Amino acid sequence: MADQRRPDQAGRGAGGFGRGRGAGGRGRGRGRRPARKEEAKEWVPVTKIGRLVKEGKIKSLEEIYLHSLPIKEPQIIDTLLAPGTLKDEVMKIMPVQKQTRSGQRTRFKAFVVVGDSNGHVGLGVKSAKEVATAIRGALMVAKTSMVPVRRGYWGNKIGAPHTVPMKVTGKCGSVSVRLVPAPRGTGLVAARVPKKLLQLAGVEDVFTSSTGCTRTLGNFVKATFDALQRTYAYLSPDLWPRTKFALNPYQEFSYFLSKTSQ
Repeated sequence: MADQRRPDQAGRGAGGFGRGRGAGGRGRGRGRRPARKEEAKEWVPVTKIGRLVKEGKIKSLEEIYLHSLPIKEPQIIDTLLAPGTLKDEVMKIMPVQKQTRSGQRTRFKAFVVVGDSNGHVGLGVKSAKEVATAIRGALMVAKTSMVPVRRGYWGNKIGAPHTVPMKVTGKCGSVSVRLVPAPRGTGLVAARVPKKLLQLAGVEDVFTSSTGCTRTLGNFVKATFDALQRTYAYLSPDLWPRTKFALNPYQEFSYFLSKTSQ
């Protein structure tokens, strides 16, 4: 029997409707949708310091650290540091549990370290229901908690600073970490956990000594980070000269902030 369907029905399934098995039709199903490409959203700063950084009024992290201004947005770090210089490392991901009425609630805790290997390092800790969310949150916390690391010399001041300027000690829980200056070429004499933090901080030579339960990685990395923070807490003779005070960025650019405030 000849096919008596209209030309516009040719290629369709039995009965002239779609999704049939006839040749030339759409075939089975609707096919897969093309993957959506995540568009990078433009950063809209919500803090005063964020607005100053985006407009180019503040051009380095040292201007922020000089006046002890808090960094609340991770995009500030991304903007001020050159692209490709900031590196991050996931130190550990551990499950943590909380007892509730319905049972145990398990979440994941991530420890992330960031640094540019040039005197800036940060540590972030975050818990979340999913591993990816915990790592993403810890990375943001690490960027907002970045601190400057002071570097110095072991002997003669020849070349670039390569070690810590003095003996410093950091503590967290039962773990205590001591950093001791070392001569050039010694390398990082440290365990795996503090070595990664020291590399991201830009320290090339150092001796370390640790006591306590260093098996607890969270306290071990926090104690090392505390020791690096203390490098600027010690007032050495080279910091004795009279300081020339500059205006706070909030005061210097007060007119700009008042115009751009919402």
